[in-house]
Amino acid sequence: MRIWLRRKHIGVALIGVTLSAGCSTAPPADQKGDAPSTSTSAAAPVGTTELAATTVEVPEDLGAAPFDEPRRALVPPGWTMSVWARIPQARLMAWAPDGALLVSVPKTGQVIRLEPSGAGPRETLLLEGLDQPHGLAFAGPTLHVAESDGVVAYDYAGGQAVNRRTVAGGLPDAKSPDLRGAYAHALKSVAVGSDGAVYFSIGSTGNVSAEDRTATPPRATVMRVPPGGGPAEPFATGVRNGTGLAVAPDGSLWTANNGRDNVAFPEPGPDYGKVLPDYVSDHPREQLAKLTPGRELGWPYCNPDGGPANLRFIRDVQTNPDGANMDCAALPPVEQSFGAHSAPLGLSFTEGTLPDPYSAGALVGIHGSWNADPPRAPEVSFYPWRDGGLGDQQTLVGGFQSEDGSRWGRPVAAVAGPDGAVYISDDYADAVYRLAPPGR
Repeated sequence: MRIWLRRKHIGVALIGVTLSAGCSTAPPADQKGDAPSTSTSAAAPVGTTELAATTVEVPEDLGAAPFDEPRRALVPPGWTMSVWARIPQARLMAWAPDGALLVSVPKTGQVIRLEPSGAGPRETLLLEGLDQPHGLAFAGPTLHVAESDGVVAYDYAGGQAVNRRTVAGGLPDAKSPDLRGAYAHALKSVAVGSDGAVYFSIGSTGNVSAEDRTATPPRATVMRVPPGGGPAEPFATGVRNGTGLAVAPDGSLWTANNGRDNVAFPEPGPDYGKVLPDYVSDHPREQLAKLTPGRELGWPYCNPDGGPANLRFIRDVQTNPDGANMDCAALPPVEQSFGAHSAPLGLSFTEGTLPDPYSAGALVGIHGSWNADPPRAPEVSFYPWRDGGLGDQQTLVGGFQSEDGSRWGRPVAAVAGPDGAVYISDDYADAVYRLAPPGR
């Protein structure tokens, strides 16, 4: 029988942060106000670079809570972290061709434009009145925005977005008549492939909702619109909530996918089929997967197991006890992973803009868990790009969570800027941070 251990019984003595967690169909029980710990939590440590505690720099006019008291983050030695802008409930981001940073705000239906300047960014409203805009992606001067009910495109020029047209419409969200408001993953992401095809995510209705696979359009998928337009078709299936969606340096498409909650214990014996909190805390790991035509990521019939890299699939004993719904052993293994319930959100790739060892790799905003014990901490993760694949997870920024599980921030996305810094959105602290290497 496979041996598994509860993390709270494992001592850890590294200075650095941990694997983060939590896909979420229930709200997190977070608290503001507690200062973060500079030590790791009880979850398994990741990364090979020791991080240093640093006080987050906050301009005087941006010092509203949670920055009304000093906050400390864990960053690579010599790096600095500052509050660059305050954007309530900032989510995904994209750099525009003119050097401005665009930030989506689904809560208000807006896309905010932040133009760098010597005295902090100049903030303007680029778009408003949208339906939960989330994913943002450029193809040359064309801006793609993933709304909850469709993907649209604009011509971007002179700091404005004009000539709106629909790339894919009629997508499911909470307003869809058949869902009657019951939709846990309405926010969508978008990426433009090296061939000009547009890819977008459609999240699952809930934690376990197998009917999503046969819905029209299918949910729990990544869809593809061919170059030049046309009907969207499934590109990858069994993708429960592929919020992270990005194109790698070699042109391949990757997703950071949130797995299911409350999975039952799969090993034969007296606990078979039971939902055990200790087991749920560590299973299943979240997926960081390379998407190819027809890729199947298993949900809700198969769960990744093992890891952190090359995870095989095993049957979900609640939805696929005899394997009749899907042959899990036949699925290709998942390339990389996050700790269970890490809640990976924004995914982007670096390619030469950051100093070594971060010059090429994947950046992922880790939102943190709601149903792991102890809670997995929010962080920004880095996966080095090596020979067309991704190495193991490292922590780039941590310190958002105290030892008691309370948090002052929850990163959503991280993107490398043209100035050689990393910009990080945080929808809990209502902030965009600038993480800068020495001398930048």
